[in-house]
Amino acid sequence: MNSAKLIDIATALGISITTVSKALKGYTDVSEATRTRVLEMAQTLNYKPNANAVYLRTNETKTIGVIIPTMVHHFFSLVLNGILEEAEKRGYLVIILQSNEKYEIEKKQLDLLLQKRVDGVLISLTNETDDFSHINQIIKNNTPVVLFDKIAKIVNCSKVIINDRKAAYDAVTFLIKKGYKKIAHFRGAYIPQNSIDRFLGYKKALEDNNITYDSTLVYVCDNNSDFEDGYNNAKKLIEEHDDVDAIFAITDLVAIGIIKYFNEIQIKIPEKIAIFGFSNWYMSTVISPTLTTVEQPGFDIGQRAASLLIDEMTKIKAKLPVTHQIIEIPTYIIERETT
Repeated sequence: MNSAKLIDIATALGISITTVSKALKGYTDVSEATRTRVLEMAQTLNYKPNANAVYLRTNETKTIGVIIPTMVHHFFSLVLNGILEEAEKRGYLVIILQSNEKYEIEKKQLDLLLQKRVDGVLISLTNETDDFSHINQIIKNNTPVVLFDKIAKIVNCSKVIINDRKAAYDAVTFLIKKGYKKIAHFRGAYIPQNSIDRFLGYKKALEDNNITYDSTLVYVCDNNSDFEDGYNNAKKLIEEHDDVDAIFAITDLVAIGIIKYFNEIQIKIPEKIAIFGFSNWYMSTVISPTLTTVEQPGFDIGQRAASLLIDEMTKIKAKLPVTHQIIEIPTYIIERETT
């Protein structure tokens, strides 16, 4: 059934289009009885407001765009849950796109969101993104942007993050206090800020505990930091450094790949080697042995990012000044069987 127009409701009720429009918007100069009749007829005739007309009148679409690198990670599903809950609570529709860790796709998707006239954008950057001109341009055009998780420090916008460097430092310090001395790091790709910060936290923890940093104990997981990265690098590690006694992994998915390989070749965890993950993916409690990890609160990150973006959109519409914020969500260690 095609959606009715204001004139259809007005004709059916024998009243003016202006009265119908005011009734639908809740104007107080329309009686409650008339408003009730208008709402009932609107429902009967399947009336839906014209989005383009609403945009022209209000200069907003009540829509926000979200670009995430991947749907696979449990972390991002939690982030999306937080975004969707906050957006629903505040009357916004959410358009979700996946960049698949590709910079060119990220750029195209940002253009697509602008074509859809979204009121603001939430982005977690790809592993390839090292040019931020596409983001800076939309900020310059007064479309608010909030970065979360994988961010760029030099982009002048609000951000919702964890302290990746501190979280990694605490994780490696935890291993050292447990008695582990030769600790490898399965890091992420070289570009993402969270990968850089987790590596720097790992390195600083070694230095502060008088353990010499050894670059040959750092293995790069550049295939989206996934399961196969962990599995394949674990095999290389055993071939090159069979005396390593612990591994700090960039993500839980990488750590689970490590556990699978070690289980296959019957290396005992944690007796022979300990494993520490990052993000507290739900599989961390299912894998055997269960995985010690850093709790990265995805839902809170999503909720705070959406709230911050909507607050900024509201201020821009009211022509009020916007002060960019960096909101840091706390993390903590969850100890399980792998340590």
